[in-house]
Amino acid sequence: MHVAFFLLLGASLARFLLRHPGEARTPWIIALSVTLALLYVLGPVLGPAAPGAARPTPRRLVWLGGVVAVWMVLVVLAPSFAWCAVPLFYTGLRTLPSRAALVLVGLLTVFVVTAQLQLSRGGFDPNLVLAPPAVAAVATAFFVHMQRQAARQRALIDDLIRTRRELAATERREGTLAERQRLSMEIHDTLAQGLSSQQMLLQAADRQWDADPATARRHVRTAESIAERNLAEARRFVHDLAPADLAEGGSLEEALRMLAARESAAFRVDGAPVAPLPDRVQSALLRIAQGALANVREHANAQAAAVTLTYLGDQVVLDIADDGTGFAAPPTPTSSSTGVRGHGLPAMRARVRQLGGTLTIESAPGEGTVLSAAIPLEPQP
Repeated sequence: MHVAFFLLLGASLARFLLRHPGEARTPWIIALSVTLALLYVLGPVLGPAAPGAARPTPRRLVWLGGVVAVWMVLVVLAPSFAWCAVPLFYTGLRTLPSRAALVLVGLLTVFVVTAQLQLSRGGFDPNLVLAPPAVAAVATAFFVHMQRQAARQRALIDDLIRTRRELAATERREGTLAERQRLSMEIHDTLAQGLSSQQMLLQAADRQWDADPATARRHVRTAESIAERNLAEARRFVHDLAPADLAEGGSLEEALRMLAARESAAFRVDGAPVAPLPDRVQSALLRIAQGALANVREHANAQAAAVTLTYLGDQVVLDIADDGTGFAAPPTPTSSSTGVRGHGLPAMRARVRQLGGTLTIESAPGEGTVLSAAIPLEPQP
């Protein structure tokens, strides 16, 4: 529109100079043309006009009034400048509120029609009366349509930005919840179980301190060893590293063998080992074994327990069996005696579910318990 305005202004001035050379009004026409061009150039300096703005700034109103006034004087002196009104339609529509802009467009159209009639010397011509309003109507309709399209685009962009922010917030919340769940499982399977073991050992040492000092000291040393191991575990899961047994043993089999030895349980490996297992699978199976053996020690009153790691080609299965008291149904989070335990089984299920596996528990009162965690493996090349 800026280019069109200056082209029309230059064409109108050239037409006037060619059709009316040497007239007395020529200096005025030239001066007013230059003034109109300079005023029009000042528009962007005042800042961009917001389409359909409710309250244009006073400076822009003064500027628009000056442009229109100079153009009107030019049209009165030289009707050939009337077609400069087309770019001015858009200038008014962009600067003024809708109703005021339509009034301005109507005023400019009247001036254009008057100028065209003044130029016609062959009598009344309907085209000169109908063409300018038609052009003004098309220009206004096109601008309004463009403005509505821009408003819809702005609304869509706002919705997109809002949706992206909500999605980012949701992802942050999900990430926070996942991290909390990870930490809760890690704390339960390491620190909580270790602290429980230390408590029992220290209580046993306190009871036997006078009667059997050697056994009491052995319990204290065992509690100290558990505390040292828990400290290493805490440092590792804070940094999201592998469990301490995996770091020390180098493989899942060695880590499970050391864990079974500490818990006085048997350990066996069946099938051809798949090496290397994914780190997530190794960590999950070791944590499940830790939690299951801790439950055996604290709740089952078992005489013997066994840990079996089985490779079946497309999956790896971890079984923890004991000959304890068993139960009629898997305990719920509120069925423990203390009222604050019961996080172990949900944590195991969550670990297995995250890896696409299954956790099954078989038990009956007086017949012990078998816990089995099966995790699928990716096909080997």
